[in-house]
Amino acid sequence: MDQDVIRLRDIKSELTEYISEAMRLLKKSPVPDADSVHDMRVLLKKSRAVLKLVGPQVESEFKEKDIESLKEAAKLMTSWRDSTVHRKTLKELKKEYPYLFEQLVENERINNLLRKSELLTEPTPEIKEGIDLIEALLKKAAYRIRFQNMQNFDPNILLKELEKTYITVVDHFLICRNNPKEAKLHEMRKKTKDFLYQLHFFRPINSPVIKALEKKLEGFTSNLGKINDISQLIKALDYSYPNESNPPALDELVVRMREKQDRYLRKVWPTASKIFTPGKKLVNILGYKILVI
Repeated sequence: MDQDVIRLRDIKSELTEYISEAMRLLKKSPVPDADSVHDMRVLLKKSRAVLKLVGPQVESEFKEKDIESLKEAAKLMTSWRDSTVHRKTLKELKKEYPYLFEQLVENERINNLLRKSELLTEPTPEIKEGIDLIEALLKKAAYRIRFQNMQNFDPNILLKELEKTYITVVDHFLICRNNPKEAKLHEMRKKTKDFLYQLHFFRPINSPVIKALEKKLEGFTSNLGKINDISQLIKALDYSYPNESNPPALDELVVRMREKQDRYLRKVWPTASKIFTPGKKLVNILGYKILVI
């Protein structure tokens, strides 16, 4: 294959498949399990990233409607995901620091978060309403995509959009490197996910290099995700300091959680520094000195 010619993956067919698979997972059982919720949220994030990539070459109203519909559908699943993640994170901490949990055995918030909800065979009215809303949003998005012309994209424009996403991540990297606040790190993770999911369509131009890059980005975003999971758990515990009512064991538990965040963050910077070096060109990241389309 001539490596100076971009042969992209079929964007419309993959976007359609993302939505179809999300609907399949939604209807797989009366109540979506934790794995299905996770996979659906990933598929919807991928779909939004694709719509941003093709944005300049499709009808603006179509793009905005679908991005908003998919965002709303994912938001409806947030509470379904959070309880599972909180429980998983707490169980990992309990295994690492059993002596702290022995001292916090009567902490109501921790016990509630650790308590696994009974497996529902039928959805509650609230869950049923959420499922129906998500299904309606996905059906509308799928219908609009079906009748949208997405066959003749200009690869030069697509590459420019990928470059815009890359530059956005570089900017967020610099913001976070100079002021690594939790909210800023979370925003950098979201922008990096967009870049990762858009990059997938450019894999044919240099498969070994781009696959390796995707693997690094997956590890990078995973560590950022763990940092965010801990932040959200601390909020769920309604923890604050100073607070005279805090038992010492709770203060220490949060210290240990912050230490874990520090370790994850130390893994983030070397990867981010290499990939998102200020002034570096996207074509060099993709393994080219000059890329002719």
